[in-house]
Amino acid sequence: MKTGSTRGRIRVIGGSLGGLLTANLLLRDGWDVKVYERSERPLAGRGAGIVTHPELFTALEACGVSLDDRLGVRVHERVTLGSDGRIVGRLAMDQVLTAWGQLFDRLREVFPHERYCNGVAALAVRQQDQGVVLKLSDGSDETVDLVISADGIRSSLRGQLAPTTVPAYAGYVAWRGLIDEASLSPETHAALFDHFAFCLPPREQILGYPVAGADGDVSIGRRRFNFVWYRPADAEAQLADLLTDESGQRHDGGIAPNRIRPAVHTALRADAKRLLAPQFAEIIERTEQPFFQPIVDLASTQIVFGRTALVGDAAFVARPHCGMGVTKAAGDALALVSQLAKHTRVDDALNAYELERLSFGRAVVNHARHLGAYMQAQIHSEHERAMAERYRTPEAVMRETAASRAFTVAGSAASPE
Repeated sequence: MKTGSTRGRIRVIGGSLGGLLTANLLLRDGWDVKVYERSERPLAGRGAGIVTHPELFTALEACGVSLDDRLGVRVHERVTLGSDGRIVGRLAMDQVLTAWGQLFDRLREVFPHERYCNGVAALAVRQQDQGVVLKLSDGSDETVDLVISADGIRSSLRGQLAPTTVPAYAGYVAWRGLIDEASLSPETHAALFDHFAFCLPPREQILGYPVAGADGDVSIGRRRFNFVWYRPADAEAQLADLLTDESGQRHDGGIAPNRIRPAVHTALRADAKRLLAPQFAEIIERTEQPFFQPIVDLASTQIVFGRTALVGDAAFVARPHCGMGVTKAAGDALALVSQLAKHTRVDDALNAYELERLSFGRAVVNHARHLGAYMQAQIHSEHERAMAERYRTPEAVMRETAASRAFTVAGSAASPE
């Protein structure tokens, strides 16, 4: 490890939330850190709602982010609506709901502008005895102590280092969208807006909650409602159709919202009226451009490769039911910085980090699979069928979905049994 004004040189690949959490924590712990983000334009407006957990607050505070009332919208209760719109379940649970843009803006504010580089991608890494050579898309090479791959589910560095570790489609998709608070009818606003709300049509699930409005506005009347509607779609026919645009082109990596065929949106709104509580059907009807994401799993068996370490979605991707995506990335960042502080040798720190976070990542992925089992288009085993029945009831869904109780940032996972 290098000595002097900094502890050594680290480069973070990927400038979204996981990369910024990691970079901010490392910088504050004395490392020379830069972030390389392949997008040439500043990241903005990506993602939608994010459920927070105590571990995420710990990381944000360690990054220097102020945990004030502007961070998100607080709710105190979960409700489940039947198909007729009546409440069929209630559960007291206090949580803060935020949005991708809220967190991104806060993390960028506390990270030095000159250390965040847009339009630069990582092409390859080459291990050396006491470091790693990073080859960049601008034609340069850097020799550094450590490279952090935080470049998401389609990580280019994971593709080089672990080419057989790839996302696996789970058999269903998540339709998402945001609608302005002011666009809701008074009846729907009263039933849903101040709650974390669910509806459970057969083999499906929709949930929604309030988040900040444009420019992070959390004032009453200017917020938005975020929804996620999980729907089975077999890969060969239904998913393929959803991914095909009006010209007949298929977008296997995910279709942009403006390329989704109008007929798909028409069918979605008709299904909402037929299957969902009327309050949720109204939200689907009034959302201008719903979009969807195929739900996938990704579980790594290795997250450290010499002097390159994976964090966040580059390491593990769990189905969204746990609401742990950003929190898991925060836990990875906290664990990595903690182990680097404990150990004199970088290699020892990385070995300890991998041991700690592999078990946690597996627990999150497995729990999310259990929560989503009843929405899969094809359930193959008796175990999956048993888990499907277990998590079908309103009580179980409200208790387990995006709840903090099952996991700790220390890397151990309480049994979700």
